[in-house]
Amino acid sequence: MVNDLQQRLNAIVKAYDVRGTYPEQFDADIALRLGLAFAAFLREQDPDATTVMVGRDMRPSGPELTEAFAAGLMSQGFDVVDLGLISTDEMYFAAGSMDAPGAVFTASHNPAGYQGIKMCRRGAAPVSTAGLEFMRDYAGTVDVNDLPAAETTGTLSHHDVLADFTAHLHSFVDVNTLKPLKVVIDTANGMGGLVAPAAFAGLPFTVDHLFPELDGTFPNHPADPIQPENLVDLQARVLELGADIGLAFDGDADRVFIVDEKAQPLSGSITTAMVAASVLRAQSGATVLHNLICSKTVPEVIVEGGGTAVRTRVGHSFIKKTMAETGAAFAGEHSGHYYFRDNYRADSGLIAALVVLEMLSVADAPLSELRKPFDRYIASGEINTRVADIDAVIERVTEHFVAAGADLDHLDGLTVDLGEWWFNLRASNTEPLLRLNLEAADQAACDARVAEVQALMADS
Repeated sequence: MVNDLQQRLNAIVKAYDVRGTYPEQFDADIALRLGLAFAAFLREQDPDATTVMVGRDMRPSGPELTEAFAAGLMSQGFDVVDLGLISTDEMYFAAGSMDAPGAVFTASHNPAGYQGIKMCRRGAAPVSTAGLEFMRDYAGTVDVNDLPAAETTGTLSHHDVLADFTAHLHSFVDVNTLKPLKVVIDTANGMGGLVAPAAFAGLPFTVDHLFPELDGTFPNHPADPIQPENLVDLQARVLELGADIGLAFDGDADRVFIVDEKAQPLSGSITTAMVAASVLRAQSGATVLHNLICSKTVPEVIVEGGGTAVRTRVGHSFIKKTMAETGAAFAGEHSGHYYFRDNYRADSGLIAALVVLEMLSVADAPLSELRKPFDRYIASGEINTRVADIDAVIERVTEHFVAAGADLDHLDGLTVDLGEWWFNLRASNTEPLLRLNLEAADQAACDARVAEVQALMADS
């Protein structure tokens, strides 16, 4: 029988990070145990590591949980550098530039009441799902009252990396080409309220900032910009001010979603394609990765730009691993994560935003025109369906399209390509949900094909 402690750990340790409700699932005791578990993981997987960078977002539970996590690390001999309030991409920069493991306490776009941890190894290398499972099991079994004594207890110091991080961000563009654009940013009371003003300081932009106050209760709207309803305030302000572009960041500010001067959103796939085109102009022949729910536009643009397109599974650990294996210069996900080789293969919404701003600065056209060559197909968006038996549904849909002679694969869930339209059907990592992403040539075809696949999913 699984005890309460292990049940809570099973619930909060996900495939890519740690995330759960505070304090019901995730409290100071769990944070201490995960600090001990991270120490054990590092001793086994990264034995040269002696220092861990630790930071937190603006959620009220952050100081308590960060302190407990750091105590676990220090008790096992690791020195801890407290980075204070940071964005997730700032933590990756610290881990990369200082060649140390890192951890940031954040629940990203989740509502108030959630907390989590994103961790990495030295050099911002990812922690795999297997590594997280090791920590989950270790945390559930370790006796915190009978720990092996470290030769010396680790030390605690404090360091602010924001200035160095800002200089790093600016290195991805030619700041001399930037024009006096009017930019609206919505940081939704998340960590973008701290890092975005620093990133744009000294650049020739007029910036209007919505909801800049750091407030983990999210009093204005959720910090989840992939949801259209959370872009409404940004869209209204862009139109009100006649701005050139709008940028919406999520709670830990590692993702960005963009709206043009007509307040029309760019999907993560369009932004990926635009950034890929820019990267390939600077790095001819580079390899660029895209996850398998990105629009077909993305590999088309990569090939047209003289690059090599590589398709990957969804998720940062898979993408970073493949980037390391292939030497890819850039990778993008439809969900708004954009990875750069020269950013320690880590993702940064701020870097992607600056690249698009540079493109807009040198183009003799508004963003609504600049995006047109990249806006080729109609996507369904992610459609979640609760089903009783995920495997049975995927098998049934697979059999139907095998009989239809479609191209299909199981790289991540089921992907079916019928030429004029395609779809991916993937299981959620955390809920009994199937996630459907479908793309077709026009809206009518997209709607019809979604109905077709959903009918197959519903058959008994």
